[in-house]
Amino acid sequence: MEKTNGSAALETGKLGGLMRKHSIPCIISLLVGALYNIVDQIFIANADYLGSVGNAANSVVFPLTVIALAVATMIGDGCCAYVSISLGAREEEKASRSVGNAVLLTVTSGVLLMLIYLIFRDPILTAFGGKVNGETFAMAKEYFFWITLGIPFYMFGQAMNPVIRSDGSPEFAMASLLAGAICNLILDPVFIFGFHMGMTGAAVATVIGQVVSAVMALIYLFRMKSVKLGRHSFAWSRKLLAGILLLGMSSFLAQISIVFSMAAVLNMCRKYGALDPIFGLEEYAHIPTAVVGIVMKFFQIVISIAIGLSAGCIPIVGYNIGAGRRDRACGLMKRMLIAEALIGLAALILFECFPQPLIRIFGAGQESRYYTEFAVRCTRWSLGGIVLSCVNKGTFIYLQALGKAWASTALSMLREVVFGVGLVLLLPVWFGLDGILYFMVIADVLTFAVSLSVILRTMRELNGDTAGKNEKSLTNAGRCDILLEN
Repeated sequence: MEKTNGSAALETGKLGGLMRKHSIPCIISLLVGALYNIVDQIFIANADYLGSVGNAANSVVFPLTVIALAVATMIGDGCCAYVSISLGAREEEKASRSVGNAVLLTVTSGVLLMLIYLIFRDPILTAFGGKVNGETFAMAKEYFFWITLGIPFYMFGQAMNPVIRSDGSPEFAMASLLAGAICNLILDPVFIFGFHMGMTGAAVATVIGQVVSAVMALIYLFRMKSVKLGRHSFAWSRKLLAGILLLGMSSFLAQISIVFSMAAVLNMCRKYGALDPIFGLEEYAHIPTAVVGIVMKFFQIVISIAIGLSAGCIPIVGYNIGAGRRDRACGLMKRMLIAEALIGLAALILFECFPQPLIRIFGAGQESRYYTEFAVRCTRWSLGGIVLSCVNKGTFIYLQALGKAWASTALSMLREVVFGVGLVLLLPVWFGLDGILYFMVIADVLTFAVSLSVILRTMRELNGDTAGKNEKSLTNAGRCDILLEN
């Protein structure tokens, strides 16, 4: 089949230009998606009647939104892959039914998760460290209730986003998320400072933004260019659902593994904070949880850029593997890893040299000196390995693009579960509360030690000595992962 000018450019265009073209929209979409919780936390922190206690409550609820995101991403990425495969096989009917089933599954799972959250609210919040003190728990319950009501809308917007991108409309996909984030940005100060609605105001502003994104996604679904939805599209099919979930499983594992690490961190903050001579006092007990939540947001911003950069490379590497241009795939891998390291280095300089101005954005100026001192120490130690964090994340995604899904998933689970949970549980035994601050940099160093061997082996494969036995597997797997990611 003759190549189109657009697809041919993936094989012949300059790698640097291709990286910029494909990665920048992906980076922007991820950053916009990250804005919801970050914007809430900034305005909460700067409201004198909420402050660091409100921040702690926000931090407790945040992992629960990640669970919803994990399910939504699994459905969305899986549907995206199934649609691409079906259209490639000229099976338009199957493609439309897969979108319809994805819509049904997203709505059903969103409502089900909302009900589970509402019914088991107190035990769930307790499991994520919510009972650090009474005031934090009360604010967490208030924020959690309204956020939970928005879960179905949040999941729908997130699940349909990759489907919209795969239909050739990345600009609309980005705009739908951006519109919701802008609504949240405008409404947060109105509700928190103008109407004095507290945690309820922050949550309601977020939910309204999520509704806007969901409505825009819904409107687009009935105007898709490649798939036409009708009543027949919404008939349940076990076979289609199984295919969608299987194709989206790696995306689910990548997100859900982070939740385990966050749960361990928040619980250790509560446990070992209570043993600290300062943070063991009732009025300061919430500080470690609040500070760790802020550091998570710093990390989330940087890692969104790192993920966007590597995810944007997926169609480029996949196409070149399929075209037999393993030399370009190898060159792209080198460029991507260098770019990831540079992003991490810029972030490292910022975090190590200017921690106080950064934490003031989250209201540190009106907090006690204990808060500021711990926040500076936490920022510098926890984010001291951000360079390796970016390189590791880029490696995971690039391996997935090459079809090395098991290697990618294994490395991701090693970082987020084995080290992300294991070190969090072990280090405080020897170092007390400070052990929580050390785990990220140690986890990234250990993960990179393993990743480096995988990187070098992969480059040797791409460079050619193992061409005969690896080309076929790399080619087929690369084609598969283009579908999975687009």
